[in-house]
Amino acid sequence: MLRRYLKDAISSMRVYNRRKIFCIGRNKTGTTSLKKAAKDLGFIVGHQPTAELLFRDYLNRDFQSLIKYCGTAEFFQDIPFSLPYTYQILDFAFPDSKFILTVRDSAEQWYNSFIRFQKKVNGINGELPDKASLMENDRVFKGFAYWTKNDVYRTSDSNLYEKELLLKHYNQYNNDVMHYFRFRRNLIVLNVSDPGSYFEFCRFLDKEPIYDRFPWENKNG
Repeated sequence: MLRRYLKDAISSMRVYNRRKIFCIGRNKTGTTSLKKAAKDLGFIVGHQPTAELLFRDYLNRDFQSLIKYCGTAEFFQDIPFSLPYTYQILDFAFPDSKFILTVRDSAEQWYNSFIRFQKKVNGINGELPDKASLMENDRVFKGFAYWTKNDVYRTSDSNLYEKELLLKHYNQYNNDVMHYFRFRRNLIVLNVSDPGSYFEFCRFLDKEPIYDRFPWENKNG
C-alpha cells in the first residue's frame, strides 16, 4: 500500500514538473486532431471534462484552480485554455511552457464550423438555440452553454450568434495572441489542414513524427 502511494506521488510530481504544452486556438480550429497527435507522441493529455468545470472560476477571472489542474498532465486544449486572458496567466505561471495557436483557413470557415457545431450540440431540431434553452442545457453544468457565448463573445441575448461580432472576436483573439508572443519563440501558429503542419508540430515539440499528417478528427467540423 505504502509502495503504491509513493509510486503515485512520485509520478504526479514528475508530471507536475514537466514542461507544459498549451493549445490555445479557439474551439473548432482542429484542436481535437492536435490532442490526438500529442497523445500519440506520448504526451500526457489533460482530462478535458475536468478542465471545463473550471469555467465557473474563469467567469470570476480566478485562475488558481486552473494552475493547480495543470499539474495533472502535459498537454491541454479547448475551454478554458482557448479563452482570452488564460494564455497570459499560464505563460506567467509556467514560464518554460510552449503554446500552439491553431487557426482555420479563414474566419468565415471557422464561423461556419462553429455554427454547425452549435446546432448539433446545443440546437433544437437543427436550429440554433436561444438563451432559455442554453441556460437549461446541462452539458458540463447548467448555464455553461450560455455563458461560453455571453461572457466570451459578448453577444446579446437577442442574437447570441451574431456573425459579424463572432468573426471580429475570432480575428481579434488570434491577433492578440500573436502580438503577445511577437518577440518570443514559445509560440507556433498551425493550420492542421496545411501540408507539412504535422512536421512543424513535431519539430516544435522536439519529437520524431510517427505519421505523415495530423489525424483527422471531428470530420464533420
